Amino acid sequence: MEVMGWRKEVIVNPRGVKLAALLREAEAAGKGDGAAPAGGAVSGKGALMPPLVIVCHGFTGSKEGGGGALDMADQLAGRGFATLLFDFTGCGESEGAWEEITLSRQVEDLGAVVDWAYAKGYRRIILNGRSFGGATVLAYAAADRQIDAVCTWAAVARPLPLFSGFAGKEIRLSGPPGERIALNDGTGLIYVQKCLFQDLQHYDLPACAARIVPRPLLLIHGAADELVPVSDAQLLYEAAGEPKELALVENADHRFTCHREQVWDIFFRWLQALFP
Repeated sequence: MEVMGWRKEVIVNPRGVKLAALLREAEAAGKGDGAAPAGGAVSGKGALMPPLVIVCHGFTGSKEGGGGALDMADQLAGRGFATLLFDFTGCGESEGAWEEITLSRQVEDLGAVVDWAYAKGYRRIILNGRSFGGATVLAYAAADRQIDAVCTWAAVARPLPLFSGFAGKEIRLSGPPGERIALNDGTGLIYVQKCLFQDLQHYDLPACAARIVPRPLLLIHGAADELVPVSDAQLLYEAAGEPKELALVENADHRFTCHREQVWDIFFRWLQALFP
């Protein structure tokens, strides 16, 4: 795919699984006048590289975000930012079985994507994660100090009780990891394996948020989120160190259905303040 600055990529994770990705290249300031993109860094080959936003989709989502992620990337390109969208293992066009999902598997996928970006010469990397993707970027950035900034949308802070609620019962963590468990978040029935719950017990996401410091952290959450309570955003914010920002979007649901442009405006202003 080579349309209007877009390029299709394939990234291989440590398990040999091929992850489908889309790269939206930044548009140079002044449309070719030789000016540097925002916050550009020089790669080893001498090419000027813009900041790169890596976007992590939600629990049952895909890289395109129903078209919204594509539109956002086009907007970012005009502001001098490159954007990389990708499908986690088992999602969208990527290989693998979705129902074997764990947070550790997603962190591993994100690590492969970040390594790919560095190999391409990107040196200023911002992580943007939505819902369970927000949990993923917090867990990953807590350990990788190369990440420059983190922004989450409707991030999950307490995934174990959240998913137990979707299962309608307390999940016993003992037993075979491949045992299938039905989840219903109100939009339909899906099946995961018990390994998701067994893996989540090893993560303390507020503690991960605390380890982002001194890098900037922006938490965006819908004040009317019907899936992930606002208290999750407040918990992450209270745990995090400065610089940090919590933006609550009035009347917005979990998917920011009628508030997409408002969320973009908050995100874009934050980015351009960091990379003027």
